[in-house]
Amino acid sequence: MVFCFNFEENSVVHIVQDLNFPKFEYRFKSTENKVSIFDVIRKKFIVLQPEEWVRQHCVHFLINNKNYPKSLINVEKELFINGLKKRYDIVIFNPDGSIHLIVECKSPSISINQNTFDQIARYNLVLNSTYLMVTNGLNHYYCQMDNKEEQYSFLKTIPNYNTK
Repeated sequence: MVFCFNFEENSVVHIVQDLNFPKFEYRFKSTENKVSIFDVIRKKFIVLQPEEWVRQHCVHFLINNKNYPKSLINVEKELFINGLKKRYDIVIFNPDGSIHLIVECKSPSISINQNTFDQIARYNLVLNSTYLMVTNGLNHYYCQMDNKEEQYSFLKTIPNYNTK
């Protein structure tokens, strides 16, 4: 559990919860009653919300445990699906520019359900990723896509970068 000091109320408050990811060294910054966490991909502090807490854990998991280079990771970018502007959470590129992995992050309080899988499937119609990951920080689901056959198979984890 992580605690931060609430300056207005002069007290310590619980703002985030332990997740089902390996621990990592994070940096917080507090200004104007907002707590931010440093994002190593965007190279700036991002307001800390529950989904951002999950996203940062996932980014560090991909870098530190799965050996994906930071240079191949993209976070929170726009894409257009049927003319609608959407934002993906995390994308990992292959060195040739094709998409290796799409990650959809949800707040720990959000259950992973069919709507979540439908959302990432819509993103994949545009991005054509090899792998999909859906997480709320507590539960993680991994799929390998066969985009030609429009099929997928669930995996126990995603491959490490150096074993692809």
